[in-house]
Parts: sequence; structure tokens; C-alpha cells
Amino acid sequence: MKVLVIQNRVGIGDMVIFLPYIEAISKYFNTPVSLLVKENTKTLEFLSSNTCIGQIIILERNDKNKFGKHYGLKGVLNLAFDIKKHNFDKVFIFNSSFRYAIIARLAGIQNIHQYQLFDKKNQNIIETAKLFIKKSLNVEVQSNPIISVNSNEIIKAKNEYKILNEDINILLGVGGSGPTKRVSPQKFLEFIKLSNNKLRCKFFLVAGSNEVEEKIVNQILNSEYKNKCITLNKLKISETLPIIKNCNIAICNDTSFSHLSAALGIETIVLMTDTPLLYGSYSPRMHPIIPDGEKIVTHDTLGKDRINPKKIFDKMKDILNLG
Repeated sequence: MKVLVIQNRVGIGDMVIFLPYIEAISKYFNTPVSLLVKENTKTLEFLSSNTCIGQIIILERNDKNKFGKHYGLKGVLNLAFDIKKHNFDKVFIFNSSFRYAIIARLAGIQNIHQYQLFDKKNQNIIETAKLFIKKSLNVEVQSNPIISVNSNEIIKAKNEYKILNEDINILLGVGGSGPTKRVSPQKFLEFIKLSNNKLRCKFFLVAGSNEVEEKIVNQILNSEYKNKCITLNKLKISETLPIIKNCNIAICNDTSFSHLSAALGIETIVLMTDTPLLYGSYSPRMHPIIPDGEKIVTHDTLGKDRINPKKIFDKMKDILNLG
């Protein structure tokens, strides 16, 4: 039995969210499944050792810039040809696009499971996936992604970065996929100040490697708390995972690291400023903080300037039972 799963959404967070549903397919058929995913999901970096996943096939399609081997009409034929070479028996398509239904048929796959066609409007990413697996396999799946890291790598990271049990080791996810999702470095510095005044802490900074996010990291590193901070933004995702696993807690903007840290089993405070709340609350290890004055968060809340560092600090104390 050869099974393909198509997950064409962009980004690490979406890949993490879909992980329990992909694993459910693998366990149901008692075989590793192949994945068709976009390169920027970084799947190869954090899921390559997952026993539920076999081959990872990269979807070479850039919709924003309108190019790639699998973009456009020619791309449909190219992708169908690339998939056909694997002789898949079944495919599970986590979207409502008619494009992938055609591709699956052109690739000669006889057994096709897909979201309801043309039903994309107002889809809840989690509930739709749950319903899809329930309808396809009659299996109930909980929204609780888990990523495993080799224990030797965890120990190695602990020694290399001098991570001590006496410290409260805090991951700070200071980056974000857009300007409305990035809480200002001043807010993080206020939180660091509160923590440093009361507790013995060490802070690990994670962000993207682009110029904007490097500036954010540098603002924190150039502060009076620079000796308390270690930056990880030059590392690959795979290199950060064992370091994150050593942390006591994570405090992140709504960014890839909030998804990764929660999936690694780290209690994660998610600063929700401009995206639906479910992206910061779907895991039992996620604890959302919303802007002052708001009862809910969605697109266009624009609340990054109303995130309260004192609330973050109090939430952390509560989660870690620090009194």
C-alpha cells in the first residue's frame, strides 16, 4: 500500500497543525505515508525522522511570483507526471482545489480522498481536517501535534549552550511572518526586565534571518540584558529543536516557533495580535495572550502595541507555579 498526502499550505505552522491527521492516516494503513509539501514548510528539517512519514516530495510552485516547475497548466502536467512515477494507491488531499483532484487522476491514483470541492470559504483549518479524517477513515483525531527529538541531541545542546537546571530557560520567539504579528522588541525587553528582577533566567532568541528580524534580535542583544540572551536565528530549524526542548517555557509571537515549541512539549505563551485565536490555542500546551481591550483576536485586530508584558510575566509564573 502506497499512500500520498497532499498538504499545499505555506509555512511551518500549517505543517505542524496537520501533523496529527497525517499520522492518523499512516497508523490506519500501518505504513509510512509520502508527503507532497512546499519547501518553505521546512518539513525535511523537523519531520524527516518521523516514522509515520516516508518520502517527502517538494511542490515546486510559487503562487506569489507565478513560477515553478509545478505552477500553471504546464505545472499540472509536470506534477501529475512526477507523482505517477511513485505508483500511489491512495491519496489524501487536504484542500478543496479541483486542480489536485485532476492531478491525482492524471497520476493514475484510483482511490482519492479530498476535502469537499470548492468549499474553501471560511474553512476552519482544524475542524475541517478532523471532519475529513472522520469521514474518510472513521477515526477521531485530537489536535495535539507532537514532534520528537533524539535524546542524545537534547543532552548535547544542553551541554553546548550551558543550559542549567537552576535557571528558568525561556525561548523568546521575537520574529513573525508579517509586521502586524511582530510585537515590538521593547515589549520583550519589558518582559525580560520583569523576569530578571524576580527570577534567575536565561533567554534564547529565535527569529528569521531576514534584515527586519535581525534588527529586532539586535535591539535585544544590544540592551543591558545582552549577557542573559543567546540568539539562535542563524541556526537551521533542525538545530534549534534540541535547544528548544531544553527550555522551561516559550513566549512567542504568532510565528513558526510557537507551533514548534508547543509540539515539542514546551508550554508556550502565544502573543496573538492579528490572526484568529485558534492558531494560538489549538494545542493543549498553548496559552494565548490577547491585546488589552480585546475579547477575541482575528485578522485586522492590529493589536501588537496593546500586548501587555506584565500579563505575559504573570501568565508565565502561573504556568510554572512560581508563586
